[in-house]
Amino acid sequence: MIGNTKAILTAAREGNYAVAAFNVYNQETARASVRAAEGLDQPVIIALGERYFPTVDVEGFAAMVKVLAAKSSVPVALHLDHAYEKESIERAIAAGFSSVMYDGSRYNLEQNVHHTKEIVAMAHASGVSVEAEIGSLARGAFSDEEEGDGTLTSPSDAKQFVAETGVDFLAAAIGTVHGMYSGEPNINLPLLEQIRSAIDIPLVLHGGSGTPDAIITETIKRGICKINVNTEISLAATDFLKQLVNVKPDAHLSVMMAELENAIVPAMSRFVALFANRE
Repeated sequence: MIGNTKAILTAAREGNYAVAAFNVYNQETARASVRAAEGLDQPVIIALGERYFPTVDVEGFAAMVKVLAAKSSVPVALHLDHAYEKESIERAIAAGFSSVMYDGSRYNLEQNVHHTKEIVAMAHASGVSVEAEIGSLARGAFSDEEEGDGTLTSPSDAKQFVAETGVDFLAAAIGTVHGMYSGEPNINLPLLEQIRSAIDIPLVLHGGSGTPDAIITETIKRGICKINVNTEISLAATDFLKQLVNVKPDAHLSVMMAELENAIVPAMSRFVALFANRE
């Protein structure tokens, strides 16, 4: 069965490690996520973004992930990433997602609190945990996410937001970007410490792709329990497919997809190992 995201992140918080949340789009990327996690005996979160709803059948995708989770030797959670519309969240809950992210970062604090409270009440009634965001991430190179303004999270706003909404985990904007960095990363670790001191729920880091390993490790030490990875896995997959087409131009699609899955497992495993924070 699908694992409980809140329980998975609570355990990560207590164990001072982070869980990889891989954005996936099809069976191959979902299977590779589970294989990478199983190889290192770590839990994993399979994340499907609202923006992929037009090309991914949500109910069919959820059913597939449930089967993968039932066969897995490690906890597997199913998470809705960056949802802006209530209807999308309702659909994910009905399909059996274990957690949802409502992204109200486009609103001011008061409006964000109002909308998020409504989502929390609805999700909690179905036993589904909720992630929300204060601040936003700018969009870097190769990103498939919407453009954010890069506003960093205010610790005082985060404290008020968590108290008034009852969210289960919070995405902290500390300078990471969606996609790959165009210049030198400027990650505000002291700000993360302030946010951690202000609230008492698991913290999430968006923008794992391209963030230096040493900085990732420092964010985990400062309370990050879930790290989203999208672009770097996409680049690994597309680079592999380009090479494969050149080497095997007549390859059957079934062969290409099987080889693609095998090719991205190491890329995912690197993140799972890094986030495990084992000395």
